[in-house]
Amino acid sequence: MRSALRRTVLAVLALTLLSSGLTGVAAAAPTSGFNDWTCKPSSRHPNPLVLLHGLGGNGPGNYSYLGPYLAARGYCAFAETYGQAVASIPVGGTISITQSSAQIEALVDRVRQATGAAKVDVVGHSEGAFQAIYGPKVRGWKNKVGKVVAMAPPTHGTTFGGLVSVGDYLGLRAQVDYILKNFGCPACSELIVGGSAVEALTTGPIAQPGVSYTVIASRADALVTPHETSFIREPGVHNSFVQDTCPFDPVGHVGLAFDPSVAQLVANALDPAGARTVICGVGPIV
Repeated sequence: MRSALRRTVLAVLALTLLSSGLTGVAAAAPTSGFNDWTCKPSSRHPNPLVLLHGLGGNGPGNYSYLGPYLAARGYCAFAETYGQAVASIPVGGTISITQSSAQIEALVDRVRQATGAAKVDVVGHSEGAFQAIYGPKVRGWKNKVGKVVAMAPPTHGTTFGGLVSVGDYLGLRAQVDYILKNFGCPACSELIVGGSAVEALTTGPIAQPGVSYTVIASRADALVTPHETSFIREPGVHNSFVQDTCPFDPVGHVGLAFDPSVAQLVANALDPAGARTVICGVGPIV
């Protein structure tokens, strides 16, 4: 009788331990993912990524390629829509740069809180690239950022106001037209040469101490022109054209967020120690 009772106790104990182990495995937080708020960064990539979309676009759409790509490279990556004139219409970035920047800072804080990370790395495209540079300087959240990777930012202003073509590319032409007709585009006038946001960014040094900057532009960009206006000509900033690495890549402004060669350049900028040789003109490289 005592032997049978002992076997029963041991069996129950074994099942309890097994169940506990299985529960622990199931509850383990992922160390990579795209818009997964349970993600906890790994020791190799301790800074989660905040991905900022272009004017007229939205987070999930603008980063439908690059977001999962970076997640597959081991990052916790987050892309939400900022600067919507109408909450129910997925067209972002059209409201004033200042208002959008406040929303972006709140997103940075939310990502830091959710992941437990002290800092984030910010990847931006078009207006989002401008915001990635603008926030640390003008809003003063440089201590929350490790790296900035900016794809075609209108850093010094642009001579062309068609940046909302990002929304066109995502199939949002009707929604973009509705927003522009009924609510206008304060951000557009702020991003042209001499615009108020451009003046605030470019008065004095742009790059902030403690933040690593990479600016990626394309010689085939028809929207941010002249192309060199994207660059930050200051010590410690790495400026490059896509064509410096892939001479025959015809990628334009909008396509930067969807181009496999650019994705590799972004990944290398985020992880210089683990940088890989860029293979041009091929499909997704993970």
